Parts: sequence; C-alpha cells; structure tokens
Amino acid sequence: MSAETDAVSTSAYSSPAKSLGDPGITPLSPSHIVDSDADDAVEQLFLVVVAIDFGTTSSGYAYSFTKEPECIHVMRRWEGGDPGVSNQKTPTTILLTPERKFHSFGYAARDFYHDLDPTESKHWLYFEKFKMKLHTTGNLTMETDLTAANGKKVKALEIFAYALQFFKEQALKELSDQGGSDFENTEVRWVITVPAIWKQPAKQFMRQAAYKAGMASPENPEQLIIALEPEAASIYCRKLRLHQMIDLSSRAPVNGYSPSDTIGTGFTQGKEHVRRNRQSRTFMVENVIGEIWSELEEGDRYIVVDSGGGTVDMTVHQIRLPEGHLKELYKATGGPYGSLGVDYEFEKLLCKIFGEDFIEQFKIKRPAAWVDLMIAFESRKRAAAPDRTNPLNITLPFSFIDYYKKFRGHSVEHALRKSNVDFVKWSSQGMLRMSPDAMNALFKPTIDQIVQHLSEVFDKPEVTNVKFLFLVGGFAESPLLQQAVQSAFGSRCRVIIPQDVGLTILKGAVLFGLDPAVIKVRRSPLTYGVGVLNRFVEGKHPPEKLLVKDGTRWCTDVFDKFISADQSVALGETVTRSYTPAKPSQLVIVINIYSSEQDNVSFITEPGVKKCGTLRLDLTGTDASVPNRREIKTLMQFGDTEIKAMAVDVATSKSVKVGIDFLNY
Repeated sequence: MSAETDAVSTSAYSSPAKSLGDPGITPLSPSHIVDSDADDAVEQLFLVVVAIDFGTTSSGYAYSFTKEPECIHVMRRWEGGDPGVSNQKTPTTILLTPERKFHSFGYAARDFYHDLDPTESKHWLYFEKFKMKLHTTGNLTMETDLTAANGKKVKALEIFAYALQFFKEQALKELSDQGGSDFENTEVRWVITVPAIWKQPAKQFMRQAAYKAGMASPENPEQLIIALEPEAASIYCRKLRLHQMIDLSSRAPVNGYSPSDTIGTGFTQGKEHVRRNRQSRTFMVENVIGEIWSELEEGDRYIVVDSGGGTVDMTVHQIRLPEGHLKELYKATGGPYGSLGVDYEFEKLLCKIFGEDFIEQFKIKRPAAWVDLMIAFESRKRAAAPDRTNPLNITLPFSFIDYYKKFRGHSVEHALRKSNVDFVKWSSQGMLRMSPDAMNALFKPTIDQIVQHLSEVFDKPEVTNVKFLFLVGGFAESPLLQQAVQSAFGSRCRVIIPQDVGLTILKGAVLFGLDPAVIKVRRSPLTYGVGVLNRFVEGKHPPEKLLVKDGTRWCTDVFDKFISADQSVALGETVTRSYTPAKPSQLVIVINIYSSEQDNVSFITEPGVKKCGTLRLDLTGTDASVPNRREIKTLMQFGDTEIKAMAVDVATSKSVKVGIDFLNY
C-alpha cells in the first residue's frame, strides 16, 4: 500500500490552505509494524475483581478474590423481590428526589416510588429501562438527556454515574462486612459489561460514567475493564460441566430428565438447587475446561446468543489451542430484540383494548400504577411456555379501573367486550385473563426477529460448521425462545443453555477481569486513520483538493488508513506509521484521527467520517539541530475494547498520548 493511494484532511472543516498555522503532515513511509509487546504497563495487583452486569431490565454484581479465583460470589439477596422472579439481580430502576439528588435504586426505588401519594410522586424523578437510550441515540454526547416517568429531563451521564456509584458502594460495603475491615476502592478491579453491538461512543460513555462514579480515573484507567456481554458469556460457557447446563438438542436424559418432559423441568430442578444454595451464593468454577468444551478442537466455531432485556447480541467465536484462547470470527451483530419487545407488544394490546389516548394519559397521571401493572405482567410473562394450556391472569391496579371509568365513562369490562380482542377476557376478580395463545402472540414478533437474524448469521460464509449455540442472558430463560431457537437451528448445531442462565454474563465478566488476555483476537468495528497531505498526482486526485504551498503541490484531506473495519486485530496489537511535517520549520504538530464505518475511505471529507481524536505534539524549545526531515511516529493500539493513540518525535523522543474520543467531537 503506497502512501500515495490513501488520501485525507488535516481538518474536516477547512482546507489547510486557509489555516497556515497547521500546514499538516505527510506520510514518510507506508509502514505497518505490528508490535504486540508494546504494552509494558505494570500489571497492578488487585485483591478482588467485581463485575457489574448493568442490564436494561435488571442488574447485579458478583466478585471473586484474586487469591481464590475459583470462587465466584454473587451479591447478597436484594430486599423486596417480586413473586415469581428470582431476585439475584435487582431491577434497573433509579429514583431521584424532587431536588434531583440520588434517593434509591432497584426494588427499593420502585417500592418507595410506588408508596408515594400521586400528588407527591409527580415531583420525584423515576427512571427505568434507561440503558436502551445509549443504544438508540445516534449522536450520543456527554449532554444526552434521559426522561423520567414524570416527563422531566436529566443528563444521562448523571443517571448512569448514580447507578454505578450505587453498585460501587454496595459491593465495597459487602466486601468490608465480609472482611471485617474497610475495603478500599483501590483494591478492586471493576468490570462493567456492555452489549457488543453498542457503538464506540456508548462504550466510552459507560467508562466516563464509571469515572464520575469514582470507580477508576483517567489517570488509572486499567482499574476498569469494559467487557462485552457475549464475550463474558463465552468465557463462562467454557467452564460448564454437564450438570450445569441443559442440552436442548440431546434426546437422551440429562440429569435424569428427558427434554421431552418439557424444556422447563430442567430449570425447575436447577432453580431448586439454586434455592437450596441461595444462602451461600458462591459458585465454584472448577479450574477445568467443561465436558462440552473438551469436545471442541482447534478451529471449531460456536455462536453465543446473548438475549437480554434490551438487546440481543450474537458473536461467533473460534477456539485457538493450546490455551483455548478465543478468536472473534464474525463481528458482533444483533439489535434491539430483547424481552422489552414483549412488554411493548403488551402495551400495544392495552392500547387496542382501552385506547392509546387513555394509556398515554394513565402513564403520565398514574406513573406508579403503570409500573405496578408492568410488574404484574412481568411475572406472567415468565410463566409463558409452549405447552401451557391454562390462562394467565394479570391483575389490573385499582387506579387503572377507577381512572378508566372517569376517563371514558364506562367500565373496563365494557371496553373488553366491545374491543373484539380475542383470547383476552375480564375475570370478576379484577383481572385480565389471557389465553396462552394470546400471551405467546406477544412474544412472536421479538422471537421471530431473533430467529431471522440468527438465520442471516448462519448463512454467512465465516459461520459454516458451527458446533454449539450457547443461549444466554435473562431472556434465554423463556421456554418460548428456547423452543424457537431449538426448532430453527437444532439440526445445524447443539443448542446449550447454562443452568443459571441469567447470571452467565455476570460470572463470565468476573472470570474476564481475573484474566483479560483470554480473548486474543477481535474484529475492528470501524476503519481508523489520520488526516494527511499527499503529493498531488494529476489525473488521480480531484482538482478541488489541490493546495500549492511554497511551490509544492499537495492533495489535502487525505485519509491515511491505520486499520479497516472488520479487520482482525490481536489484543494489544500496535499499528505504526511515520509522518513528517509538510513544512520543516513547523514546531506544533497536530495529528487528527478519524473513523468511519466504511472499509474504503479516501478522504476525510466523505460522508460518515468522524473526527475522534487529536494528537498535539508541541516541539517548541527542543534542540534546534533536528534533522531536516523530522520523523513523527504515530502508533495506534487496538484489540482491547478501547483504543489508544500516541505520537513520538523520533529525534527528541518527546511524545503525547490520547484515548480515542467519540463523545466530545
């Protein structure tokens, strides 16, 4: 690749012709040096790894002491759990006082909000399912807002920081109680999980929120690892023993029950086992490779489908022996097909029966009762199963029935009769009675999207010969989803579900924090490069990019590529390029870094190219006897979930570093 072929700008906004203070840089040599041991950072010794699974619908944390990595402790039981919902995690809900100060999180926030008088509650700020905003906001910045249940807006960064601070304090308190002395934040390595399909700004946003919460700092970034959810799941699945999972594909009895007894029974047994051990909450992770894993050979592929509340992530991994390291074969895909989709269908059904205008008003006027109704739906949602025959009852809050009568002038029962919605009846006990078919219909659009997306992934050439499909995440507990995935793909690979499927990511994240080097190769989600000036070539470069300076003809705005989207990058891989100032006397050298989702980018002025970093190397005051052509080495280090860049003046060894920033440009 010659330096001439890659063209881009030193400033996205103006041609360098106008900004003489910044004549730009030009490539010295097209060098691509891979230097894997550039990472000579001293490994800090942390006493404990704490992982936080910050979910769309529910969250939790788990930890392990570095001295006994085989024990993973899941956080203590939460107060105020719901009937029919295991409470090893707490709902991702947060309540701020009318003065916008943090009040409570999880069940506590929900219960307190719920007990407020309606005249009071409209002044309090209650947030739920707010994590999805990071996925759906196109131009996420530090200023992005979230809207509370009462319609008031608060900066997203504040809400995320409050939530992370809550987990930080909970975990430190539990560690202190256990050890009998105060546990310091400096002794903890934190791991926060995010969906792999999140774009870079959202991943960076999470890190900024954690800094604000005091978990780590820009000066000590190694204390915090941002882990990708399906990768964490993948790491945990390697450790699975046969008794810790359900193999939907095997027709032989697993654990003495056969899958035809209905998929759910294995879970019931599993839950019994968990319930008996609930007090200890400590999971032993044997330091072995699980039986399933031992069937995998070098080069074998498997898919992890991480289905949560908000998103579904699919990642294809390949085994690399001897150490069993993982290589990401196909970049994470997926979308907003989480279990929230089922809630959304339920809301659509309510709108159909009672009218959209009423539902909108009810949500605003009685926000706590709306939360109640959705909690009632949640536990019924978990009871939906393919072979269910008896109806599911959902209690309507009294204020719903009451407010509806005031709003419409007739009863809820009347509305149901005239709505022509089949399969939903009114029971005299004040409940909506849904037939199993009606409930299953609410799951259908979301499950269809997951199956459709998986089919597309299976059709990719990189995804042939997949041995296993691991179904993980909270939504994977749904027998309807299990059955759909098994019937669609059971003939192509074995479908495996870990027993405590909702905690898989949490436990995997702890293992990842104990040994971050286990994932060796990732796919770069973006193309990265810097803006440079190249010698102008007639007939090749567009005439409007011509800049004549001191008699030299330059092509401006050239994108000099470091790495392409979807290219494999090893962990810690460094790509180096050498540049020289276009003007030899220049002492302040500015190198702008750009990214694009496209593979082949020629100019930084092309649509979709975003500036995401600036390296400013100030060489004033350095020895004047520098060589005529000053060499500036620029290094970008990839492969981790985040990216670092550095520029070095070879003659003086003066250097600057920068983290790639997607939020502030």
